[in-house]
Amino acid sequence: MLTDISLYWLTATAASSARLHHDAPRKTEPCPVPVGVAVLPHDITQSVRPLAERLFDIRHWSEFERGGHFAAMEVPDLFAEDVRDFFLTLAKDENPVTSR
Repeated sequence: MLTDISLYWLTATAASSARLHHDAPRKTEPCPVPVGVAVLPHDITQSVRPLAERLFDIRHWSEFERGGHFAAMEVPDLFAEDVRDFFLTLAKDENPVTSR
């Protein structure tokens, strides 16, 4: 994680990367694509399932006891397993033969 932070700090690009979040539109449009959500206790924001389900087709929802905004670096084992589980869930939903 220090390497990642150092890259932003030493190249003076932290502000420009944060600007992407600042300039993003505030209004969220509904998204019909299947979505997987991982809620990590130390993330910058916390997802609320009833609100997320209004706009997104939630197919996989996980809540973890550890991890944060940089889950792939902080808890790579949990993150990889959750991504794998999401795609397995999608595969079973799309192909009823495999869900027997």
